[in-house]
Amino acid sequence: MKPTLVILAAGMASRYGSMKQTEGFGPSGETIMDYSIYDAIQSGFGKVVFIIREEFETVFRSIVEPRWKDKIELDYVFQHLSKYTEHSEVPAERTKPWGTAHAVLCASEKVAEPFAVINADDFYGKDGFDKAFRFLTTECNDTVYAIIGYELLKTLSDNGTVNRGVCQVDRNGNLSAIAERLNVAMVDGKIICEDDQTPHELPLDTSVSMNFWCFSPSIFRYTEKLFMDFLNENILKPKAEFFIPIVADRFINDGVGVIKVIPTSAQWFGVTYKEDAPEVKKSLDALIEKGAYPPNLWQ
Repeated sequence: MKPTLVILAAGMASRYGSMKQTEGFGPSGETIMDYSIYDAIQSGFGKVVFIIREEFETVFRSIVEPRWKDKIELDYVFQHLSKYTEHSEVPAERTKPWGTAHAVLCASEKVAEPFAVINADDFYGKDGFDKAFRFLTTECNDTVYAIIGYELLKTLSDNGTVNRGVCQVDRNGNLSAIAERLNVAMVDGKIICEDDQTPHELPLDTSVSMNFWCFSPSIFRYTEKLFMDFLNENILKPKAEFFIPIVADRFINDGVGVIKVIPTSAQWFGVTYKEDAPEVKKSLDALIEKGAYPPNLWQ
């Protein structure tokens, strides 16, 4: 059975200021998401499931269906605030989605095979998808998950600070923890974190999470249990979010299993800020010129 790619596209894109998941960056109007789908197909994935907000459905379908419906199986899941909150009443002031781990939980309706999870607005590179496919088809099981680890230096923005999940890796190459570091930027040739944590400076090759995870369907039952715990503690906090690293950290610390850190040398890029858009287009043009991608992904 071929693995599935789950694409998280239900965020509000607050810092970017628009629905960046559907903005064209490639020469034929390709979105960043299109390059991920193309890479996933080339690597061997068999289905794509989009996690979206219901009000985005018409726009999403109008863009995605003509491009990909004849090339790979497509499906859609809505991340409603009410999903998996059966025993809790969602406060009226809660408008923000519950977070990435809740989004993954919503995918349980359409995913019954090993799967990878990515963000819609991040470019991950073909090497990441090749390694994810290899893991999902040869190693993934109910007690062994994985994360594709990116080199911190290759994930920074020239237009402002970023937040990054710094991976702590044990001697066996497994994830021991993820520390969310804030306001990360290159300063005088050094990567500096302007937050209250230590160390203040991070090595250039530090492994970080860009939300590229590999799971078996067993993650759904475990996540649902943790989401109930999260709601009991945070239901009245309108900005509290239930993130994938919360689930990963508990999975490790509860002794349920291990999460392998699979390193990739691929160059990440994305559109954290509107000012990042020209650089993204330039990077894609360079990859096309080198032959990594065709000028039109659908021909």
